[in-house]
Amino acid sequence: MSDDNRFPAERAQSVLALLREQGRVSSSDLATRFGVSEDSVRRDLRELASQGLCKRVYGGAVRAAVEVASFEDRAQQSIAGKSDLASAICALLQPGQSVFLDAGTTNLLTAQRLPEHQNLTIVTNSPQIAIAAGQRRGVRVQLIGGLFAPNAGGILGAEALSQLQRLRMDVCVPGACALDSTTGVWATDVEEAALKRLVVANSSRVVVAASAEKVGTEANHHVAALAEIDDLVVTAGVSDTHLHAFANAGIAVHRLPR
Repeated sequence: MSDDNRFPAERAQSVLALLREQGRVSSSDLATRFGVSEDSVRRDLRELASQGLCKRVYGGAVRAAVEVASFEDRAQQSIAGKSDLASAICALLQPGQSVFLDAGTTNLLTAQRLPEHQNLTIVTNSPQIAIAAGQRRGVRVQLIGGLFAPNAGGILGAEALSQLQRLRMDVCVPGACALDSTTGVWATDVEEAALKRLVVANSSRVVVAASAEKVGTEANHHVAALAEIDDLVVTAGVSDTHLHAFANAGIAVHRLPR
């Protein structure tokens, strides 16, 4: 049996969607659905399992047991630190810029604090951020469409990527699930990582904001190397070793007092 015209990454996205909907998939059913060999399906499932996105079982795979905290739960965590990060992000924006705000709780606070009457255009994959930014005077909002992922609090997938491929932004603020002073920015979800990588590539300036506990950590999916980051905003508590490494990579580091 010959493989269909999809790239393995596209098949993987479809498999992940089925796992979210059904909780379990079988190799034989997937082979029939995609018109590929069961060997190809097994390779896909091995790769997804190696990334912690599913668990392989006899004849197929089941959804990974570990779930990331919901967007609503994350929004209630470390509010003071996130508020400080949001204010610092806003201070870096210039009048007339187009800015991508990635779905995330810190960026939601950023949207609520955007400077008014500055002719800003906010591009986002988050309905919550779009609503918050739209309430600021003099701010235009472009909401990316597609499949909404409640846990991420944003729109992900092929349709969103297709729209973003046609856009260029002055600034992007990709959410960072993890940040290492050697390897850069990381994400825990493969679909989120793909979207973050695209907006980084399509933006003139990349601003990363992270709380101290995220610095010095890595996750499953790489988003951006240090060389791709222009500005880094961090809360207090990040070691001088990490801060010097970021600065030596040419990043403008903005350390908050708390």
